[in-house]
Amino acid sequence: MDLGDALAWLDGHQDLERMLADRRSAVPDLGRMRRLVDVMGHPEASSPVVHVTGTNGKTSTARAVTALLRAKGLRVGTFTSPHLERINERIAADGEAISDDELAGVLSDMAGIEPLLGGVRLTWFEVLTGAALRWFAERPVDVSVFEVGLGGRWDATNVVEAVVAVVTNIGLDHMEFLGPTRADIAAEKAGIVIPTSTLVLGEADPALRPIFAAEGPGELWWVGRDYGVTRNDLAVGGRSIDVRTPGAVYEGLWLDLHGRHQADNFAAALVAAEAFFAAPVEEHLVREAAATVRSPGRLEIMGHHPLVVLDGAKNVEGAASAAAAIAEEFGDARSRILVVGMLAGKDAGDMLEALAVTQARLVVACPPPSPRAQPAADVAAAAARFGVDARAAASVAEALEVALAEAGPDDLVLVTGSLYVAGAARAELAGLLR
Repeated sequence: MDLGDALAWLDGHQDLERMLADRRSAVPDLGRMRRLVDVMGHPEASSPVVHVTGTNGKTSTARAVTALLRAKGLRVGTFTSPHLERINERIAADGEAISDDELAGVLSDMAGIEPLLGGVRLTWFEVLTGAALRWFAERPVDVSVFEVGLGGRWDATNVVEAVVAVVTNIGLDHMEFLGPTRADIAAEKAGIVIPTSTLVLGEADPALRPIFAAEGPGELWWVGRDYGVTRNDLAVGGRSIDVRTPGAVYEGLWLDLHGRHQADNFAAALVAAEAFFAAPVEEHLVREAAATVRSPGRLEIMGHHPLVVLDGAKNVEGAASAAAAIAEEFGDARSRILVVGMLAGKDAGDMLEALAVTQARLVVACPPPSPRAQPAADVAAAAARFGVDARAAASVAEALEVALAEAGPDDLVLVTGSLYVAGAARAELAGLLR
């Protein structure tokens, strides 16, 4: 199969979230994935794994772990989701996304393997997870970093056995699948922990710690007790931070990412690398990784006049972090325009409030390019209830055209509400801002 045929075959598989939404009584399980890795000869065991979950910051943390492991000279495979512009981004080796030919090849392999599963039909995400496992094993890589897709315990990636498990934080997202409370969500995410794992726990709430401890990790390194960011200052183009880990203190690191929360993500990644090597990482290598780590679509600057910022905030906590970062790093004095789209199930009012919508002079709502898109008119109506000028656009592209036409050279345009919106905007802005 060429890439077009391979992607068409992949798209014939149902997405897990949609499947669970369509069948509320459906119970997720790892039976299909366990059968798959068994038939493939257990590629999940071909290299040690760092497994990352959490409500926010998973991708940034996974990318930072990758940068730190690569700085030590290891060949690193990285599996993240969702993608921004191209599906290839989800499967990478040494920071480079899988090529079209390689992706077509590994998906063709998966198409040949699925009939051997005894009538088992994989989900879309299970196919991609299997493809990543196979590709990493065949290269081979020295270590792989897997980001959880949804939850943890029943996620397709949880066929791996993590040497290091990372939980960035616990917030209220995907509640329809993971449970109504933070404790329920924590219990699902704690499912990536096995007795031989070192657990790096970035959630500071002491009430949730026993949930993770009950999984019996080999070691539990908890933020605030065993590690933490001790200084987190705004710097030109990023952050200047100090980090304390169980084995070392790193001062004056320059982090090439925007937002105070990215310091927390980097600290968790650094502790994960220390746990992986069972030793602190050399300071010059930490500095190299901090200065080179990238996380597209997360407070990413796409233009300067006007200032155009993309942030794929997909829940209230993420939206609040984005608003705080905008206020600290780009100034409250700028006139602000929001381009916002979100998926169905998100409370538009809560999201807009977290984004400090009352500080905006215009909100342009748009539907994310997803079958689960919330109607733009509903988001615009929610914004209007805050007394803000709000308009609905038919697409991300149209919303950007409206926002940029309204924006002056000193204005700030924040594109947010979903990674689907950020990804579509990223592709469009490459042409609009030339």
